This record gives sequence, C-alpha cells and structure tokens, in this order.
Amino acid sequence: MCKFGDSVINQKTAGIYQKKVKGKPIERGVAFPTCISVNECVCHNCPLESDQDRQLLRDGDLVKADVGCYIDGYMSVAAHSFIVGSQPTVQYPLTGVRADVMMAAHVASEVAVKLMQPGNTNSQVTQAISKVAEAYGVFTVAGVLSHKLKRFVIDGNKAIAMCDDAEHKVETHTFELNEAYAVDIVMSSGDGRLKEAEARATIFKRAVDKSYRLKMRASRYLFNEVNARFPALPFTLRSFNDERQARMGIVECLKHELLQAYPVLYAKQGDYVVQFKFTVLILPSGPTRITGVTCDLDGVQSEKTVNAEVNVILAQSTKKKKRRPRKKPNARSSVRGVAPS
Repeated sequence: MCKFGDSVINQKTAGIYQKKVKGKPIERGVAFPTCISVNECVCHNCPLESDQDRQLLRDGDLVKADVGCYIDGYMSVAAHSFIVGSQPTVQYPLTGVRADVMMAAHVASEVAVKLMQPGNTNSQVTQAISKVAEAYGVFTVAGVLSHKLKRFVIDGNKAIAMCDDAEHKVETHTFELNEAYAVDIVMSSGDGRLKEAEARATIFKRAVDKSYRLKMRASRYLFNEVNARFPALPFTLRSFNDERQARMGIVECLKHELLQAYPVLYAKQGDYVVQFKFTVLILPSGPTRITGVTCDLDGVQSEKTVNAEVNVILAQSTKKKKRRPRKKPNARSSVRGVAPS
C-alpha cells in the first residue's frame, strides 16, 4: 500500500504544471513517503518490500494513511483514519470510547482551522484542542506538532503543539497572512504517550547543517544519492534500487547525524488512535483547508459533547464577508436639494 501510494503521487504530479525553468522540468513528487499505520501504531510506518514481517489488514482495523506531495518545492500533506471492512452505520454505529476518540479528532480539526486567523496565536489553538480532548474524555498525543510549510521545508520553525508538554515545548507565535501549515490532529483513548517500535525506521531526512567525511563505501554512495535526489525532503529506503545496501549505508550516516530518522511510534497495545491531517492556507478571505478527506460521522455516536466555549469557536465563520462597493451618486442626487431618483 505504501509503494502504491507513492506511485500514484508520482504519476499524478507528473501530469500537471509542465512549465520549465531555464530549460529544466520543475521538481515534483513525494513530499513525505506514504505511511500506513494500523491500530495503536501512530505514525511513520512505511515497511520495505524486503521486510519479512508484513502486516495483513483485518476487518475492524483502524488504519491511518499519511501522504504528502510537492511541486516546485511547495507542499501539501494529508492523513485520514479509516476502518477496514464493515463500516459503522446509523443502525449499527460506532459507540463508546472509539466514537469519543473519532469525534474528538474531528471537532479538534474544525476548531484548529477556525482559530488560525491572522493575529491569533498557536497557544490559542493548543488550548482549544486540549479542551476538546477533555470534553470527550480522551487524550491528545504528546509530541505531535503541526508545522508551518515553506518552500522545500516540511517542518518550519513555527509550530502548533497538540498539548502543553514540558518535553515538547514550542515558542508562542502569531499567525500571519499567506502562511501555510500542515495541521496534524491525533487523539488517543490511552494516556497519549508514545514509544518507539522495535522495527527499524525506514524514513529519513537530510540534516543540512551537518557534515562528515564518511568512511564506508556504501555510506558514501547512499549519502551522495540523498544529496542528489533528496536534499531537503524526507525519503524512504524503498526509493533505492538495493534496499540491503541502503540499510548498510544508513548506519554510519545516522551515527554522525548526517540524517535524521523518523521512528515508527506506538501507543499502548489496545489504545484507539485517530489521526486527521490537512493543509491550511491563511488567506485574506480566511483560513482555508485545501487537503484532507471529508469525515463521515453518520455512523459515529458519542454521548459526550463540547462545552459552550468550544461551541462559540465552532460557530465562527472562517470566511470574511466581502464589502460591497459604495454606489456613486448620480448627477441629479449630487445636486443640493434634488432628491435621488
């Protein structure tokens, strides 16, 4: 599925915006390798074809599909949570804590977008998301950040935290007009704490501020390939012809911090984890969500609801009303003492 997701992105991006710069085609393709994370697996699960312990999806599994694409360095990302097999319906709905987690993630997504107005702060969004989680009796996942997107930068310095966490502090900043953000909402039925999996990471990114003269031949070959093909954006070892050689070369690169790994992260076994990710543009007309799948909540029934403060945020409009231009007075009405016709 991960390989298929990347191939679809490459195929679709290849067929649009054919403009060339200085005679060269504009760069395009995968901005973040497709990840399929199942049940308590939260993120960054992108197995290789050479991996022997492949996971088969089963009826009732909760799957989080995470993708990203770019053209000329400008990125958009999206992630959605799906239930495999039989879908909940109005007659046979999703209930209990699983419905609470699903609703919390959906409502938190709506609240985040409405608060991303120029002049508001990231702290306002964090506090509102925490109140949504509290209302539904679930937990935000610690360490999940929503980053500002810039050209060829998928994790900009300006970020939004899911919760106030001493281990993952972010600086308070104000939203500005014409900014773009990858908004990542992750809710859990557990305590929201994550641990790294035993499975080795397969997604990495070049640390542009680090340099080192590598000793191993396999390491030098891999690093040269990364600099040529993935100088700024994350990549998967599946992108290389020889996965085994790539595995060998990656070790020395990580040891000397030339590359950063995206570890596969897990919640506690049995935890129900829901993720919604989408790209938001802060436009003059208001914050606009440009990616993401519409969430069908007809078959989701939670007995819990948000408080009045959150409802006030949800009632806000993200679009600004256009001012109608004033009509110019005609010649007759502009003459003193003559009533307009």
